[in-house]
Amino acid sequence: MTAPLTVEEDELALLTDLYQLTMTQAYWREGMDDQATFSLFFRRLPAERRFMLACGQQHAAELVSRLRFGKRAIARLAETGRFDDAFLDWLANWRFEGDIWTLPEGTPVFANEPLLEVDAPIAQAQLLESLIMNLVQLETVLASKAIRLVMAARGRPVVDFGLRRMHGVDAAVRGVRAYRTAGLAGTSNVLGGLRHDLPLNGTMAHSYILAHDSEREAFRAFARHMPGTTLLVDTHDTLAGVREVIALLHEEPDLSIGAIRLDSGHLEELARSARQLLDEAGLDDVKIVASSGLDEHAIDALLAADVPIDAFGVGTQLGASADAPVIDLSYKLVEYAGEPRIKHSPGKANLPGRKQVYRHVDAAGRLAGDTIAGRDEQLDGSPLLVRSVTQGQPDPQTMALAESARERVAQTRQRLPESLTQLAPGDGNYPVTLSEALSARR
Repeated sequence: MTAPLTVEEDELALLTDLYQLTMTQAYWREGMDDQATFSLFFRRLPAERRFMLACGQQHAAELVSRLRFGKRAIARLAETGRFDDAFLDWLANWRFEGDIWTLPEGTPVFANEPLLEVDAPIAQAQLLESLIMNLVQLETVLASKAIRLVMAARGRPVVDFGLRRMHGVDAAVRGVRAYRTAGLAGTSNVLGGLRHDLPLNGTMAHSYILAHDSEREAFRAFARHMPGTTLLVDTHDTLAGVREVIALLHEEPDLSIGAIRLDSGHLEELARSARQLLDEAGLDDVKIVASSGLDEHAIDALLAADVPIDAFGVGTQLGASADAPVIDLSYKLVEYAGEPRIKHSPGKANLPGRKQVYRHVDAAGRLAGDTIAGRDEQLDGSPLLVRSVTQGQPDPQTMALAESARERVAQTRQRLPESLTQLAPGDGNYPVTLSEALSARR
């Protein structure tokens, strides 16, 4: 029988590591059902990042509120022979009934700051670990890469071309949600764009040119089919391709061509030459789009040299976040039965107890530093963690923050200190301190 392409909703609860289920059965056998708090955080930033853009945590919180072990899932677990029948009966009636606190989607986040905290009976909270980490890891990694591209482009549009190189269909679709949050202008991914309301953009492939008898005839046919289109000019000789576009528009001035796309070669030289040819032909309204293995450093270098490129398409480097594909994400027990808990392993200690993060700004409104505190503390600054799920039910007003994430990220970008907007690897020197009470508790 053919395996399903993606995880179906009635088996989503099985998307977990085995030890989550075996631990849950052990908690159940021991009668351990006191309240626990688990905290989701990372211990260190990747060397290539000065901050991460938290993404996916509110989506994860809403999803786990709907998590169920249906009849099919229970039957498949029974087939493993690892679980008591009575435990499986308990699991069949399992519902998440706790609270989840999250950072709003698109919040800049730093080492040891919780992206999310779960308050629930320990078995309920334990079962969420693997799924939550998977959801938040992917979207945070991709959003953090995407915002660097947006910063490098200095107001010029950046479009996602990464579908074909991404690690699976689920990542390709969910990635577009992260790109939208970070501020990308569009995507070539039809399903992702339609699902997550990001404009669809695309041009043509070299195969379309090669399938016609001449480059000009290919351009003519495509421009007639798709008014305002972008034409790919580098199939044979890039500047010769630009001249073919110019000749075509002189032959048929009623054709609408919005841009040409450069997808190979020395982009700086080609863009300057192409711009000159177009301008001399009176086609200064035809824009230039560049792709071909770009990342934020390449985009930044092109624009620093004042190269006349109007928009960028980024594929592999974005879709795989090639320079920083993972973060050191952890989901750790920080409180149980009213008592703070701490892991002491070398290099892997955590901050005990339920927490809140307070963000401070300077006189100009720029981000100036954060304080990690106990959740019951009241400090100066803006508290970042909000309760997204209460007693198993998502809060509509809080969840609505996720819908405005793109606009909030755009505003926050203007408030980042210069040290955080630099693209080179290095410490952003952004101060994150512990409150006196949390420091003493640790």
